Amino acid sequence: MNLHGKQLIGVSTSAAGERIFRGFNPITGKALDPTFTEATPEEVDSAAHLAAEAASQLQKRGAEQRTGFLEAVADQILALGDELIERGMAETALPKARLTGERGRTMGQLRMFAGLIREGSWVEARIDTALPDREPLPRPDLRRMLVPMGPVAVFGASNFPLAFSVAGGDTASAWAAGCPVIVKAHPAHPGVSELVGRAVLAAARECNMPDGVFSMVHGASHEVGQALVSHPAIKAVGFTGSFAGGKALFDLAARRPEPIPVYAEMGSSNPLFVLPQAIAERGDRIAQGLVGSVTLGGGQFCTNPGLTVLLEGKESDAMLSRAAELFADAPACTLVHPSIKTAYDRALEEVSSIERLEVAAQASAAGPLPETDARATLLTTDAVTFLQNPRLGEEIYGPTTVAVVCQDREELLEVARSLQGHLTATIHGTDEDLETYSELVEILQGKVGRLIFNGFPTGVEVSPAMHHGGPYPATTDARATSVGTAAIQRFARPVCWQSFPSAALPLELQDENVRGIWRLVDSELTRDAV
Repeated sequence: MNLHGKQLIGVSTSAAGERIFRGFNPITGKALDPTFTEATPEEVDSAAHLAAEAASQLQKRGAEQRTGFLEAVADQILALGDELIERGMAETALPKARLTGERGRTMGQLRMFAGLIREGSWVEARIDTALPDREPLPRPDLRRMLVPMGPVAVFGASNFPLAFSVAGGDTASAWAAGCPVIVKAHPAHPGVSELVGRAVLAAARECNMPDGVFSMVHGASHEVGQALVSHPAIKAVGFTGSFAGGKALFDLAARRPEPIPVYAEMGSSNPLFVLPQAIAERGDRIAQGLVGSVTLGGGQFCTNPGLTVLLEGKESDAMLSRAAELFADAPACTLVHPSIKTAYDRALEEVSSIERLEVAAQASAAGPLPETDARATLLTTDAVTFLQNPRLGEEIYGPTTVAVVCQDREELLEVARSLQGHLTATIHGTDEDLETYSELVEILQGKVGRLIFNGFPTGVEVSPAMHHGGPYPATTDARATSVGTAAIQRFARPVCWQSFPSAALPLELQDENVRGIWRLVDSELTRDAV
């Protein structure tokens, strides 16, 4: 399949702009063909208007057609075969096994949401039947359910060219809710984005979906994303990326004449606490697991454990010494794009100027390409220095962790209290440790979206119970998740119908309950007809 580097405006293609850019091979350091044309404001406007027209049509098509569409997208992505994987390897330096697994995850997400909307209870139907004889006032018939928000703008992530990109979790959950999607493709992998975008359009044709159910625009500058979020047809935004980028879009959306929600995942240091009994029993294994987690995928996971907190002592010294050995022996980590490497180097230089912060170890292997090859790094400091320098609690995006050594239990708890919002927090301990440090669990519960015991945060299971989110500044809405079936709720809103005849109601609220979904009828959860 030859790439054309154009915008996908529904079923049409367009390349009206003058700005061009190319993909980049992080291993060879060379630009990739073809050139891609950045979208103009007029092209963004066309895509948004087309999505607005598609929104009402999509809602009328019903859940079954959306189910078929999601499954067809998964099939079309698989049909791309090796071409998709090879282009992904060229654009991101991610290995074949990683990209193959990510493709499977992407397809799994699409099918998971297909199953969710096929079952149908996600709409949270609530029915309070009329009570005309109630005193002192009668109760009208009230029926409430979730409906689509409208067109959604999705920003592809640099570190997940498939699972958090064109047909990734944000897009899949928005389609499942009944929303058309306009994707802003990430400039780090424009070729992969086009391949997947064209697969989506093939699925849309196969399922007779309305033109505008999907569009995709390119851009290496901020203007394209700003135009998309500012457009009045857009009703919600999904974003995975940096704090600066997510916060800028959030502020822009709040300044619109009609403010809209921006569900932005903006980075996290994912603190990992190692308690005394755990260190005494298995400090060496924890060190190995920590280094493996920090360097996994070049440290380019949003759940990378960038903070490690422990108490001073001989066992802790031995664990950190072992971790230092492993960091020193770690291979060079090839980052997805030169801009990520530049930011990584800048962050390390920034924190290295802090007094009483030491570089305990750094990988000796530098890699052949300075523009994208990063060295895994272990930084160490004491709790007082950490508490006096809030920058140390912020994410360093890449293969680095800051080990904070505390003098005693109270100092460790003070470090926990000082934390901002994060996606995850991990505790390594024993049952005895958990009892002694029960307050730590209570503190961390207020700081993160996912608590992990005796594991590592990298690796996010795609399942209904998963919550991938957290308090600000990790995300812009701690109630929302970007992984798991609850992600659909971001792109739906409740509507209540009062005193409508059954035949005029949405199918899910009609008396007969022909879909057989779970509904709350007069405060009782049931699948029965009214």
